[in-house]
Amino acid sequence: MRTIDDFNFRNRKALIRVDFNVPLDENSQITDDTRLRAAIPTIKKIIDEGGAVILMSHLGRPKTGPEEKYSLKHIVADLSEKLGVSVHFANDCIGDEAQEKAKALGNGEVLLLENVRFYPEETKGDEAFAEKLASLGDIYVNDAFGTAHRAHASTTIAAKFFADKCCGYVMQQELVNAEKVLGEPTRPFTAIMGGAKVSDKILIIDRLLDVADNLIIGGGMSYTFSKAKGGNIGKSLLEADKMDLTKELEAKAKAKGVNLILPVDTVIADDFDKDANKKTVPAGQIPDDWQGLDIGPETIKLFSETIKNSKTILWNGPMGVFEFPAFAVGTEAIAKSLVSATEKGAFSLIGGGDSASAINNLGYGDKVSYVSTGGGALLEYMEGKVLPGVAALEE
Repeated sequence: MRTIDDFNFRNRKALIRVDFNVPLDENSQITDDTRLRAAIPTIKKIIDEGGAVILMSHLGRPKTGPEEKYSLKHIVADLSEKLGVSVHFANDCIGDEAQEKAKALGNGEVLLLENVRFYPEETKGDEAFAEKLASLGDIYVNDAFGTAHRAHASTTIAAKFFADKCCGYVMQQELVNAEKVLGEPTRPFTAIMGGAKVSDKILIIDRLLDVADNLIIGGGMSYTFSKAKGGNIGKSLLEADKMDLTKELEAKAKAKGVNLILPVDTVIADDFDKDANKKTVPAGQIPDDWQGLDIGPETIKLFSETIKNSKTILWNGPMGVFEFPAFAVGTEAIAKSLVSATEKGAFSLIGGGDSASAINNLGYGDKVSYVSTGGGALLEYMEGKVLPGVAALEE
């Protein structure tokens, strides 16, 4: 697969699929600009070389065409400031205005198109729609790793209309860093899996059992493991139909010599509320009317010790309900352990989604090796699936 470093963009119009699906508050202000910042080096490389840039992205999940709250016009000012150039905006992603503004675009200039998901043809991977998008540029760049697992018009289908196509720096870095974990990781390699459901992570846990030395399980999914072992988990999250699967995963870990590490204590609450009463109990000893919302202090020690002695670390999923400060202690402690291990020379990859939000909100984003913007795409790549957006660039 070719990268943007394989091309000279002078006098060329690059149509770039970026991932500007950023969270906005009720005043349409960006609350986390990670994805915006990630795309800047790719855009700057092209305009600094004397090329012009046409950006396309989605924002949110509009249901029935254009919706004001999902308009990409809300990010124009922030993007202009970050790039140091005044970004033009087209009120549509296809049609006369988009065509005219793309045609008039001079070298060193940037045009942002309106949300591609205002058309249902985008998510359907409609070829005629993709061709209209493709007609705006003469070289295709995909830098939206976060949507590479979707065969949508702008992420995959548009690529077939270009002789010249390549990936941007975000896409390149995501794939390079994922391979550092999946390929030949420096050992010991520890994978930390958190989040709510075992079912969301079955395939990646299965794959990691072939490469990891240690597999740490935390978050809501750990209670299904606990219940399967005969423990009491009260009102904690449970996937009853996955209990047999957790036993199979434990057996597989043992057979492959992988150290599967589960919580030994848990912080429980009498209600799912930020101000709920809380206490710490041993794992598997949760009273009937209580629920586990975080890992306990002994588990923090156990997990942190393993992390600090690791040379490669993958973290995907929080250790508890980190949106509630009272139950964010475990997630914060894991983040600090990762920073400490990275400072000692370990390679640490944060696997997108909630883990990326947690590490960035804590201010540790630049203290770990790499924070993925991918989320679902990274998980699917690590599960061994072919990502349509990547495959389209390799054809």
